[in-house]
Amino acid sequence: MTYEILIALIGFAVASSITPGPNNLMLMASGANYGMRRTLPHMLGISLGHAFMVAMVGIVLLQVFDTYPILNIILKVVSAAYMIWLAWKIANAVPPEAKKVTGKPFTFLQAAAFQWVNPKAWFMAITAISAYAPQDQGIVMGSVIVAVVFATVNFPSITIWAWMGVQVRRWLGSARRLRIFNVSMAVLLVVSLYPMLTH
Repeated sequence: MTYEILIALIGFAVASSITPGPNNLMLMASGANYGMRRTLPHMLGISLGHAFMVAMVGIVLLQVFDTYPILNIILKVVSAAYMIWLAWKIANAVPPEAKKVTGKPFTFLQAAAFQWVNPKAWFMAITAISAYAPQDQGIVMGSVIVAVVFATVNFPSITIWAWMGVQVRRWLGSARRLRIFNVSMAVLLVVSLYPMLTH
């Protein structure tokens, strides 16, 4: 991989990791509801789970999607349904009369598995492999290189969102404010589906 391609890949990884999307909205909600320490497994699951996904997309899945385009449509439907369900869970994390948050933060494995139904994660993985995987390294090594760069850049980027959620928590002292915040995050999560469903 040349220096120029590496810099471009890092730039793409930062831009795509730090901008709003399902992972970051969920991390902000988790930070606000559960705090930074309880959100850490969710964060690690995103970074390492997405890195694994990037590697698998490069090594295997692009060829499968080219052979069976219907799988892409099925993936979109499943992803949309799952994210709508997650939005409902976030919106209902705090009942109006509650004094404390109900439910549990994502585990490492849940967060890692979520990458496979996250439309933005698919976009990031496919674009990174298509545009930046070094051709001279072979399919496997090129895909692994891109995955390692993504994991390295992704974790600091998503940490900002969890931290913002923790900061917002100070102003969410009442169940009513926390409920409004969670419903807002749920609505934004559903809205984030729009580019995928209209593409």
